[in-house]
Amino acid sequence: MKKLIFILIVAALGWWSCKQVYTPKPITQATNYLVIEGAISTGTDTTVIRLSRTTPISSQGGTTPELGAVVTIISDGGASYPCTETGKGYYRAAGLNVASGNFGLKINTSDGKVYQSDLVPMKNSPPMDSVYYRIQSNGVTVYADTHDPTNNTRYYRWDYTGTYEFHSAFSSIMYLQTVPVDSVMNRPLANQIYVCWRNESSTTLLINSSAKLAKDVVTQNPIAFVASDAEELQNRYSVLVKQYALTADAYNYYVQLKKNTEQLGGVFDPQPSQLTGNFHCISNPGEPVLGYITAGTTAQKRIYINNRDLPAWLTNSPYTGCRMDTDLYARPVGRGGDVINEVEQKIYTGLDIPLYPIQPPGAPHPLGYAGSSPACVDCTLRGTNVKPSFWTDEVIQ
Repeated sequence: MKKLIFILIVAALGWWSCKQVYTPKPITQATNYLVIEGAISTGTDTTVIRLSRTTPISSQGGTTPELGAVVTIISDGGASYPCTETGKGYYRAAGLNVASGNFGLKINTSDGKVYQSDLVPMKNSPPMDSVYYRIQSNGVTVYADTHDPTNNTRYYRWDYTGTYEFHSAFSSIMYLQTVPVDSVMNRPLANQIYVCWRNESSTTLLINSSAKLAKDVVTQNPIAFVASDAEELQNRYSVLVKQYALTADAYNYYVQLKKNTEQLGGVFDPQPSQLTGNFHCISNPGEPVLGYITAGTTAQKRIYINNRDLPAWLTNSPYTGCRMDTDLYARPVGRGGDVINEVEQKIYTGLDIPLYPIQPPGAPHPLGYAGSSPACVDCTLRGTNVKPSFWTDEVIQ
């Protein structure tokens, strides 16, 4: 028995000593394949198509947007609908608002190539039953429930856009006017830079199927998770959830795409495989094209999450560490009676944004201004100070 144990130990040591770390060289070949994302809206919603190019795994940058393309929605009835380029690789068209037909995309890129999708049937989404959230120990999870009483949908996809209100570190009631001369003026209310809104979109594929169920029902389907310390929960957070109905082929494509992009890295994770979408390069049939177009109407619901309805969580703020300065017109330096003009040095140069005047009672003019850096004062550096058209403020009872 001891001899057997000794042999096993020696064999294990031999196997371990033969293991070598293998670090494969990254693929650096520039593929530059076209990637198409989006869905054709046959209802009243806007069609949004995003075009980009693949980059090598070794690339440190993100995706490259495809600019200057001509994107057209086509139909089996011969009608065509142009999309308008709106920047950063996005192309948009008003909802087609049609009742039937098969639809696809035709894309002419600036390098002279032509890409086209197969024509796909309309697949209209049933209404969503509800969108709601539940408080977890470490954050908030947003869910969606839906069903199709006709049992004809079965395959679903969702995406969401989150919008949240945030405040900069300090509120500024003053601003620098440079014409005709540098001077500090009262800030118009329309140009306030303290309250802003910021958007974020879903970054994972959200799909589900009721194909194996007796009824076409999907419940407690997770849409988004927001950590308890996220800035989104600091004031008021809005989530708009859109629901798409898919064909079986489209669903299978997204399942494979999800496996290839989100479920890799472990020994037992799905292995990557070639994706076959419904786009083709007409001018060069051998060139791969990534993407799958669908068509139909969407269903959507919006909810709001108010900070006061959540536990007393401490949220992380990008304004941690911001400080307020006192910028004077004449600050004494040393004992020789010299002074420096901090307003000229900091505010007139843009290093600080003036917040409010420092003017003791009885003083005819301000002695200077409280100020802080633009990153701490100007919320428009991170969002927009134009309230979204859909936004409703919280009603406090």
